[in-house]
Amino acid sequence: MEGGKMLGSASDIQFTGNSDQRDMHSADSDHWLAQKWQQHQQTKRRLRRSVIAVQIFILFFAILLWEAAGRLKWIDVLIFSYPTKVAQQIMKDAVSGELWPHLAMTVSETAVGFLLGTFIGTLLAVIIWWSPFLSKVIDPYMVVFNSMPKVALGPIFIVLFGAGFTAIVVTTLSITVIVTTLVVYTSFNEVDPNYTKVIRTFGGSRQDVFRKAILPASFPTIVSTLKVNVGMAWVGVIVGEFLVAKVGLGYLIVYGFQVFNFTLVLSSLVIIALVATAMYQLVVYIERKLVKEH
Repeated sequence: MEGGKMLGSASDIQFTGNSDQRDMHSADSDHWLAQKWQQHQQTKRRLRRSVIAVQIFILFFAILLWEAAGRLKWIDVLIFSYPTKVAQQIMKDAVSGELWPHLAMTVSETAVGFLLGTFIGTLLAVIIWWSPFLSKVIDPYMVVFNSMPKVALGPIFIVLFGAGFTAIVVTTLSITVIVTTLVVYTSFNEVDPNYTKVIRTFGGSRQDVFRKAILPASFPTIVSTLKVNVGMAWVGVIVGEFLVAKVGLGYLIVYGFQVFNFTLVLSSLVIIALVATAMYQLVVYIERKLVKEH
């Protein structure tokens, strides 16, 4: 009996020792993985900082080269101007108050076209996906409409909606809606069909398939479409303002060409680039928040 007890005790000690070794090995593995993950994150941060540094260098180098080319008369300053003159034009218009009505109008038109275009395009994609018959009927019309030059539709919108805010927003929608519809609808169709089969096997309806499989799987694409629509909305607004506006950054560009004030033209383009970049970065920030939550 004593031998049996001693054997049992030895077995317990051996088992406990093996368990401790496994725990130590697991702890070492976790520590190694944590170190590797930290190194990976540090590498990503260094890469991001390097990319930003190179981007800033290229931007400042281009600005300095443009400035030098203008001051040394390497380029025709009447047409191409140079950065300090452009900055002076922006400051003058900002201080005098002439800039703000044009900027407010263009930004409001862009925001409305962007939001409505994304919403309507996504809604149309859902409707088309929901009805396979409707999808087959509408598909060739969407392709044809997408291939049409939207500038050619501008005069029609002006006649229909008048020369103003509504015509410009509708011109923007003619660009953003069709792009959003095609991208989101394609994303719906590319969802793994096995998800649908599983839901159908358990008696799920088409609504369940959409709510539990199609929409969650397509959510990153829908959010990414926002970034595409930022650029599309600006294109639509500026095209509309070229055709009809009496106020807005597009109008300033046309006016600058008419009076041969190319510094005004370039300053308007710089403002458009800055505001469009800020709007794009805002959408990127929203995308990160939404994707993280899902």
